[in-house]
Amino acid sequence: MTTSLDLPDRRAWPLLLALALGGMLIYLLRPILMPFLTGTLLAYLADPLADRLEQLRLHRTLAVIVVFTGLSLVGVGSFLLLLPMLGSQIDSLRSLLPQMVDWVHQIGLPWLRTHAGVAIESLDFATLRGAIAEHWQSTGSLAVRVIAQATSSGLALAGLLANLALIPVVAFYLLRDWDVLIRRIRELLPRPMEPSISALAGECNEVVAAFLRGQLLVMLALGVIYAFGLWLIGLDLALLVGLLAGIASIVPYLGFIVGIGSAALATVFQFSDWLIPLGLVCGVFLVGQLLESLVLTPLLVGDRIGLHPVAVIFAVLAGGQLFGFTGVLLALPIAAIVAVLLRHAHDRYLRSSLYGKPRRVDDEPENSEH
Repeated sequence: MTTSLDLPDRRAWPLLLALALGGMLIYLLRPILMPFLTGTLLAYLADPLADRLEQLRLHRTLAVIVVFTGLSLVGVGSFLLLLPMLGSQIDSLRSLLPQMVDWVHQIGLPWLRTHAGVAIESLDFATLRGAIAEHWQSTGSLAVRVIAQATSSGLALAGLLANLALIPVVAFYLLRDWDVLIRRIRELLPRPMEPSISALAGECNEVVAAFLRGQLLVMLALGVIYAFGLWLIGLDLALLVGLLAGIASIVPYLGFIVGIGSAALATVFQFSDWLIPLGLVCGVFLVGQLLESLVLTPLLVGDRIGLHPVAVIFAVLAGGQLFGFTGVLLALPIAAIVAVLLRHAHDRYLRSSLYGKPRRVDDEPENSEH
């Protein structure tokens, strides 16, 4: 079965025009799309769980209720458990920041001036230190301030709450009717194109699932490994650093670099005799990196995504610029789909008459005697 779309130009142009108009419409409606796109993403992630429960002879609606309730309890429980811990660690970070500024002023800059000939005299470190002490409030005070500012604009607060309330509603109904929607979309495809599009859609689904249900699990596992290892060492900012390193692991090797850098910095400022704890921190991140390379990524992700780290960074930044936080969530799945389509387009181009075939030496006609 071929996977190329051999369409005459007169039939391809209306399709391309419809895609362009659809993309423009999505861009114009982006302020209201956040709950719908987020709900669609959640429904896509939860659909395999609902399918498993259906295989156990549960009705689809009941299976969706079970999955929805379970995931909601896990999400709310994790939020309520982690928020106080993160709040206390942010307070610890707030107390360390003035010390870091003093270290840069008293030790770091003189070292640069002596050994590298670099002099930075324009920074007012006293003002910087005071600003940090004033504006880095505790998590509770910060939350109260954010709520107070949000309630000052009743319309903005109502819009935010409405969008947040729509997310579970959209996710529930899409999850309940997911298989029906996929079947109806497939039935609407032109019959000559349906096998090719279904083959491409299946490959795109495999790649996106590998990322969403694989890479996100890798990020979660690394965050837990780093946080637990740093907690065993006694680092005060263990959870905060582990969470930061896990999120940064969305880009290959970035989580390791960000995590070990921030953990080393926190270790130096927390422990007076920091040499041994610093070695233990390096050991934690080395173990995490080995587990990621040898166990987590091969087991959970495999080699099906094929996104270059630069492409990952560009996709995340572009998604955030165009659609905000929702764009960040959808950036890499869309980039994975685009990578699959570009790979097929590249293969088709190499087989096309536009590319041609290089002439071999033995194909050249022999020189005749004149």
